[in-house]
Amino acid sequence: MARSPTPRPTDAELAILRVLWRHGPSTVRAVCNVLNRDRPTGYTTALKLIQIMFDKGLVTRDDSEQSHVYSVRHSEQHTQRLLVRDLLDRAFGGSARKLILGALSARQVSPDDLSEIRKLLDRMEGVNP
Repeated sequence: MARSPTPRPTDAELAILRVLWRHGPSTVRAVCNVLNRDRPTGYTTALKLIQIMFDKGLVTRDDSEQSHVYSVRHSEQHTQRLLVRDLLDRAFGGSARKLILGALSARQVSPDDLSEIRKLLDRMEGVNP
């Protein structure tokens, strides 16, 4: 049986995923406490979002304790690649060149980031394997 593709998380779901990536498996209360540092988020709102994320397969749930503990199903890198692939297809017609040029021209890029980009391009071209 083929697995359905990973669903694309919403902005609110991404905020929760960032908490789980950063802090590891957490209860709804713990996630809500972290979210509240940046923007007021009600417990029931966080609970509902996490339940939806569980149904979508974005998180897993350990219900062996009284308070359920939620964990990410996919790594941050996996999710970022999914979102980039989606953006590449939807906004740039599948053109990696247009995506990269758009990203580099959208905001100031630090010298360290440019250096890392150069190293990646060199590796991809086989210059410095």
